[in-house]
Amino acid sequence: MIDNDWKKRLGVVYSTNPDFQYEKSEVIEQETLPPAKQRLIVAIDRHGRGGKQVTLITGFVGTADDLKELGRALKTKLGVGGTAKDGEITIQGDFRDKVVELLKGMGYNAKRGN
Repeated sequence: MIDNDWKKRLGVVYSTNPDFQYEKSEVIEQETLPPAKQRLIVAIDRHGRGGKQVTLITGFVGTADDLKELGRALKTKLGVGGTAKDGEITIQGDFRDKVVELLKGMGYNAKRGN
């Protein structure tokens, strides 16, 4: 039987070749490094945010779920909002010193940026 699941073929241009087989590329997520081997940079950012300050944590190597879990823990301990996506954690406000202390307390190798 022919595999006609159209959701697997989104973004594929129509082919008239009867022998054409669509090949999916598997996305492999990186394995999460232990906290001691992580090199996190904690900096402040204002670009594209209407002049508002956010604390930006970059350098995390691992899965998206682990990144979101770390972001959730930091937001809870600081009592502020933020987001964790695309390998970065964004915390609303200027909390660079507190975030570095919290990350070092969790065993991460954190360094204050600008």
